[in-house]
Amino acid sequence: MATKQRKTSNARREPDRQAGRSAPPRPLDDTDRAIIAALVDDARTSVRTLAERLHISRANAYARLDRLLEQGAITGFSARIDPVRVGLGTTAYVSINMEQNTWRAVSAELQQLPFVDSVALLASEFDALVLVHAPDNTTLRTLVLDRIQAIKGVTATRTWLAFEEIRGPGPDWAALPTGK
Repeated sequence: MATKQRKTSNARREPDRQAGRSAPPRPLDDTDRAIIAALVDDARTSVRTLAERLHISRANAYARLDRLLEQGAITGFSARIDPVRVGLGTTAYVSINMEQNTWRAVSAELQQLPFVDSVALLASEFDALVLVHAPDNTTLRTLVLDRIQAIKGVTATRTWLAFEEIRGPGPDWAALPTGK
């Protein structure tokens, strides 16, 4: 945010999820959704600009943004990167099977590995699906065979190499439920 320094870290906020408790989210109103949509479009949008676009006071915009951050609705601000243009030309999805009751430890270790973009825990024939952006196939092989398969609790992996990633526009933030 350009107009005010915030005490935020690059680490994602995980309110109460780590402890297994998840407070019900406060329903988003039209203004909250408009703030989210504007920041998804350009994370560099200043609070002043948000306030002007939404016809609300800067104090209201700051308060809403602080609440969205505190409640974990907004977990951070980032740039969208093209992996290929920054030297990460190999994209793969790695499915993982693991021993029962090891998902917390396994997913925590997976999150720390280099080139791991995201980890999804699944209700399927696989226990997890990992999205990897690596510089090349050799690095991918080392990551899967030496690092992922060495994690205690991992019983099997399967790797799918992606020829190309095609991203959609993402959620329609204006269509999110209002909780009414």
